[in-house]
Amino acid sequence: MGDFVHSVELDKEKCIGCTDCIKRCPTEAIRVRNGKAVISGEKCIDCGLCIKVCRQRAKKATTQNMSIIRRYPYKVALPAPSLYAQFKNLSNVNVILTALKRLGFDDVCEVASGAQMVTEATKKYISENTGARPLVSSACPAVVRLIVMRFPSLIENILPIIAPVEASAAAVREYVMSLGVPRDDIGIFFISPCAAKCSYAINPIGSERSDIDGVISMQDIFMSMRNGINGLTDVEKLAQSGVTGVDWAAAGGESSGLAIENAIAVDGVENVIQVLEEVENGQLQDVDYIEGLACTGGCIGGPLTVTNSFVARNRLRRVQREMRGMSPEERRPLPLSFKHVDFFMRKKIEPAPAPKLDEDMTAAIGKLEKINRIYAELPCIDCGSCGSPTCRAFAEDIVRGQANIEDCIFMLRNRVRYLAEEMLDLSAKLPQTFSQSAPFVAQPAVRQAKR
Repeated sequence: MGDFVHSVELDKEKCIGCTDCIKRCPTEAIRVRNGKAVISGEKCIDCGLCIKVCRQRAKKATTQNMSIIRRYPYKVALPAPSLYAQFKNLSNVNVILTALKRLGFDDVCEVASGAQMVTEATKKYISENTGARPLVSSACPAVVRLIVMRFPSLIENILPIIAPVEASAAAVREYVMSLGVPRDDIGIFFISPCAAKCSYAINPIGSERSDIDGVISMQDIFMSMRNGINGLTDVEKLAQSGVTGVDWAAAGGESSGLAIENAIAVDGVENVIQVLEEVENGQLQDVDYIEGLACTGGCIGGPLTVTNSFVARNRLRRVQREMRGMSPEERRPLPLSFKHVDFFMRKKIEPAPAPKLDEDMTAAIGKLEKINRIYAELPCIDCGSCGSPTCRAFAEDIVRGQANIEDCIFMLRNRVRYLAEEMLDLSAKLPQTFSQSAPFVAQPAVRQAKR
């Protein structure tokens, strides 16, 4: 995967050093040191869960500002289908797409269209290949990153088909170039519901370079879009996708479109980890396909969305009902073509190097033994007050020189008690002339003589 560039960042000014994030981080990538959170790039999968649980809003995803689109003569927006579920009392997709286009884009093309085509490509791949099972969807970059880091033995199970957003970006670039626009003049911007997809544009999965030129957060454009919708009069015909593509926005949508009998949909990164552990242990051999989504509820529950995922799911159903009744006259006159898109990954996914205790094997074994000894002395209640997520992680941090044993409040209390007892024992051994009844007070002359 090379040098991975992360999108999740910490705002140190806002961080108060609480332990909310370290307790919820699924890969134990966060510590609290010197009163501030510290995110380990080696372990972070950019799932964005820390963004959602941080009450101080000290975690954020690095996305592009809308001003970036002005760098390109021809600008195209790629909205994720979860965008449709962010607005209440709206069922016409064309209204949402038109409002987005009016923010300064020359065209708007749905990622849901790419999702439909990826669904068909996946069906074909499954029917023609009898390799590793169960296959794991490659659509969620956080889940792929999780496998690369924590479950490298399951890399061969990852579906070797590009994500819908990349398929859509490739089709859009081909389409705009057919209009006579030079490749370098085209700017393609994904409207993202999550942090992992922000990282994806910089660290593409299965290819050397992404066709996405920038990622814009749904949260950043929501108010501008809502204001634009309120004053919208001339609605353009921009919709192309169907119900199957839009269904990818919620958990279960992808596997439902595939119509595979032995498929499961898992949402929430903790649940995904549990399922992958079972796959690794050979306990899910009767399952053919796993749709894994890091966010609870799917993309509609992403950390960069605006609406509660349960409310968003209900709104998504309304949009889908209306889409079923759309006539051809209400759809895009010249549908986007995917005939030139290569849906298969052309770059092998490699496991991420595991953090080592030491380059020397003998030294590493010695450090592991030391970790086990320290861990045996700890209370093993995983309270997080030391700044590490678990007592086991804390023991490792001590050995790595990133923490001290006294950072544990229980060990500190024991140390204070021991010192207090030592002081009492020492005070009992003081000579009578140094007792409290006859305190010794040094005279200046005596101190001077001693110098």
